[in-house]
Amino acid sequence: MQIKEFQDMIEKMYFERDSKRGVPGSFMWFTEEVGELSEALMRKKGRKLEEEFADVAAWLFTLASISGVDMEKAIDKYRNGCPRCSNTPCKCPEK
Repeated sequence: MQIKEFQDMIEKMYFERDSKRGVPGSFMWFTEEVGELSEALMRKKGRKLEEEFADVAAWLFTLASISGVDMEKAIDKYRNGCPRCSNTPCKCPEK
């Protein structure tokens, strides 16, 4: 599935409900899912890990949609390598 197809699919499923909730409410759900992903990463839970990555992605795309952001265009930032040094892999000094 392509990025645009995924965003369109998530919009069809959740846009009406999530746009009513708004960015603050949807962002709260997103951060909750990030917390669940963090827990799954710490415990190295295989299938659960996959599910949590999917949930975080779905909420991220929901936030993008209700904010009017086309994720296909947004990821162009990385199309030519690191946005700062333009290298792949990145050669920026670590902070």
